Amino acid sequence: MSGRGRACRAATVLLLTLAGQATPALAATPPAEATVRGSGVVTWAASAQRVGAGADRAYRLIVRVSAGGSDLRLRLSNAYGDRPLTVDSAHAGLQARGAALRPGSNRPLTFGGDRAVTVPAGGTVWSDPLPGRVPAGARLAVSLRTPGAQGPATGHEMALTTSYLGQDADTGGDGDTGWTLTTGSWWYLDAVSVRPAHPRTGAVVALGDSITDGWGSTPGLDRRWPDYLARRLRAAGVGVANEGISGNRLLAGNSGGPSATRRLERDVLSQPGVRTVILYEGVNDLKAREGASAAEIVAGYREITKRAHAAGLCVIGATVAPFKGWLQWDPDAETVRREVNHQVRADGDFDAVADVDRALRDPRDPERLRPDLDAGDHLHPDDDGMRAIAGAVGPASLDCRR
Repeated sequence: MSGRGRACRAATVLLLTLAGQATPALAATPPAEATVRGSGVVTWAASAQRVGAGADRAYRLIVRVSAGGSDLRLRLSNAYGDRPLTVDSAHAGLQARGAALRPGSNRPLTFGGDRAVTVPAGGTVWSDPLPGRVPAGARLAVSLRTPGAQGPATGHEMALTTSYLGQDADTGGDGDTGWTLTTGSWWYLDAVSVRPAHPRTGAVVALGDSITDGWGSTPGLDRRWPDYLARRLRAAGVGVANEGISGNRLLAGNSGGPSATRRLERDVLSQPGVRTVILYEGVNDLKAREGASAAEIVAGYREITKRAHAAGLCVIGATVAPFKGWLQWDPDAETVRREVNHQVRADGDFDAVADVDRALRDPRDPERLRPDLDAGDHLHPDDDGMRAIAGAVGPASLDCRR
């Protein structure tokens, strides 16, 4: 099977003191294994990609968590590194404005009790829990320093959020002095978890391509469809992790990263507290010439569903939205899209279906996106389209009681 063209690539309050109490001391050092296994519930994530070259610099990375909870932990990734990565300083605080943090909010993180950690080439590491509570929807600022870093760097290319870089910046400080450059990517950070107030609370992972990654939404405003879903689920305390990669395919890896079938373990099954995965992939496999057949795409869906079910997860399948008008659209691809969507709706392999096709298609021309939901390229939805995708996910479908 030859590859398909890929989708377009890009281009509040954090309370770290307990209510009514002074800032607590750091918890006792957990067992060493705690730094390599997650706990709690994932509240933010971004799929690892190669984002350039490592450097001796500081990073102040801005992310918005979904669910609130205590015992904040970070997962650092060196998935694309060809040598060990040393992080000699890691802090978490809350953003005030730009690179500046709310005074007194920045707190040091430890790894097996140490302030510094070395992440092996190709590996990940979790921090120790940070005492205190993170409110739902907090805009978290994670500050890292990577002395002597070289070789391929790991991160997430299309953050749609401004973060900050500095050569001599103080990762433990609250101010914006020294944070002289901005970046539109996240570096080395690929997951955040918290321990929710209710032990039965879980998380949802959105596994997808550029539409899930947010291409077409307004940068800086957190209007990707998983963001809208997170807002809907905030009162219930459910975590939402966005594991979309621009250009990603279901079946074959490309410059958009490993295929969804290959990254399922890394991006979904390894995340703490996951109860449900929403699978929204396939358009990059079927569009343009010599693409995957409907049978091949449906087989990929079934592989992911089988593996997720074996791990005890619910799986929601999303139908593929129309894209007539996109450069790589043709009647053959449209035929495959319709066949795939028919199978998604009819087969019963998924625990539930999010009918994105129905939510986004133009009733006057079902092969196209509704004009008022189109970001302009006829493939990617705009902010209102992103809201419509989130609206296609029924709240009752998120827990199939497996």
